[in-house]
Amino acid sequence: MSIWIFFKIIGSLALLIYGMKVMSEALQKMAGSQLRHILGTMTKNRFTGLLTGMFVTCAVQSSSATTVMTVSFVNAGLLTLAQAISIIMGANIGTTLTAWIMSLGFSFNFTDVVFPAFLVGILLIYTRRHRYIGDFLFGIAFMFFSLALLSETGNDMDLGHNKALLDFFSSFDANNYVTILIFLFIGTILTCILQSSAALMAITMMLCSSGVLPIYLGIALVMGENIGTTATANLAALGANTQARRAALAHLMFNVFGVIWILCLFYPFVNTVCGFVDYDPQSSVINPVKLSLVLAAFHTAFNICNTFILIWFIPQFEKVVCWFIKPKANEDEEEFRLRYIGGNTILKTPELSVLEAQKEIQLFAERTQRMFSFVRELLNTKNDAAFTKLFSRIEKYESISDNMEIEIAKYLDNVSDAHLSDETKAKIRAMLREISEIESIGDSCYNIARTISRKAKGKEDFIESQYEHLHQMFELTDDSLTQMNIMLSGRKDKLDVNRSFNIENEINNYRNQLKSQNINDVDSHEYTYAIGTMYMDIVSECEKLGDYVINVVEARMGTKQRDA
Repeated sequence: MSIWIFFKIIGSLALLIYGMKVMSEALQKMAGSQLRHILGTMTKNRFTGLLTGMFVTCAVQSSSATTVMTVSFVNAGLLTLAQAISIIMGANIGTTLTAWIMSLGFSFNFTDVVFPAFLVGILLIYTRRHRYIGDFLFGIAFMFFSLALLSETGNDMDLGHNKALLDFFSSFDANNYVTILIFLFIGTILTCILQSSAALMAITMMLCSSGVLPIYLGIALVMGENIGTTATANLAALGANTQARRAALAHLMFNVFGVIWILCLFYPFVNTVCGFVDYDPQSSVINPVKLSLVLAAFHTAFNICNTFILIWFIPQFEKVVCWFIKPKANEDEEEFRLRYIGGNTILKTPELSVLEAQKEIQLFAERTQRMFSFVRELLNTKNDAAFTKLFSRIEKYESISDNMEIEIAKYLDNVSDAHLSDETKAKIRAMLREISEIESIGDSCYNIARTISRKAKGKEDFIESQYEHLHQMFELTDDSLTQMNIMLSGRKDKLDVNRSFNIENEINNYRNQLKSQNINDVDSHEYTYAIGTMYMDIVSECEKLGDYVINVVEARMGTKQRDA
């Protein structure tokens, strides 16, 4: 019989974790890009950052999602470290809502309510328009159903009269600080293993409300959960940049500092919280409703007080984490490496992964324009050693371009395996198209460099007018690349794409003009047919490059692709 009860508890916890995951992801999908926009913009000072963290965490019902999102934003350069710290502080307050929801689940039996919720949820899931509402109902129904199962299992086990458990917990002196530290450590380790503070909170509520676990020890477990839950953000930051790892460390320091000062005032603080709930911690009378409320109230009071104290010391927190985590030694910018993706993706939602991929594509496009600047420089380089060195540099960039396309495409392919919203699916399709076109821009740059190299190895050179025309064509092409990068770094609803199309028309018209003039110049023996061919190869490649740029712009804007 005991083995079945064990499996029932484990299964209930699995349902709880799954329900919270489904509910959180559904809320994030319903909020969509607006949630990311709020997190990225409503952080002008520490107080708006705090409120933003609270709002987002209450909205998605997951402090882990908020902290991972915040670390990702810092990694992508969208948030400063100080802004991230204030958001994480707010997330710690926002997550206390979960404890209140769980105390509600232990206080009332929602079993009769969850089955209609399952029915409505499954019906909505199969409707295209309301499927995320269906996911949310399914998630919250699973959550309350699992809490009801845990409460029922606790009653079936009659924990309050289980001599072995009672003897075990009574062997610890609840009025001893060493015992409190032991349970604090246990709570930290279990939360790190489970990767869910909600699961351990549910177990704690079940044990406390059955009278087996003294409230002081239950609260020690809750304090451990606050430290253990920071492991999520630190794991997410393992493969991230320096600032993101600092943000994750700040989260850990914030919670550890809070636990330290609470330990100094442990018994008076807990007794005060119990007074608010009208519960006597020394009482031998078991009141399941009040015990679960005490845990939720402590969780809220602890995080609010901790935030109120530490929000004034964000600059000092920033200095400390910067001292602990030094920036990595500068790596050669021409070595292939992805800056924003490819690291640890634990608990990242597809929406977050898409955001990081967008930043990587932006970097990809910037590198491609830098490659084109080397091509422009190559045309004017006459020294053989300098020419060879610059040409090798362009070859290296072409190899980087190929690798970046493959790695970003792999990353997006992995993201597309998840359950995605229609908006996210469309973004991934557009991004795959973007990286293909940006890689083609890199190929065009390399083709131009090869033509210039072929010309340099021959006995003939371009005449002065050809150089002037090529410089003019290069200037137009560089303008188109600049506009593309401006477009990739901004919000598409605030962009004027007409500038890009106007530049492309100028490139096309100039190509046609130079093509006609080239025929006349060859006929007039201004230069040989061979040098005229290389000259037009460069001009035509610039025109192709302009077409690839427009394809990137159209992919970003969500319009139809044209042939290059």
